[in-house]
Amino acid sequence: MQQKSFEKYLHMLRRKVEIALNQWKATAEHNPLVIKGCRQCGKTYSVVNFAKENYRHVVYINFFEDPGYQDIFAR
Repeated sequence: MQQKSFEKYLHMLRRKVEIALNQWKATAEHNPLVIKGCRQCGKTYSVVNFAKENYRHVVYINFFEDPGYQDIFAR
């Protein structure tokens, strides 16, 4: 029983994130997107999944896995 309750809670959170991302996308001339939250809570998964569902091309850059990418933004 507890597992079903937990899954329902996760679905509610996932839906809340999806709504926020869709509202951001629908805003004309929207600002850059900043996602904040604790470690390992699904931030990257949510944004990458949203991007793949809503855009034809998606670029994901991970500065921790490949610090060399930081040079792109050094100037």
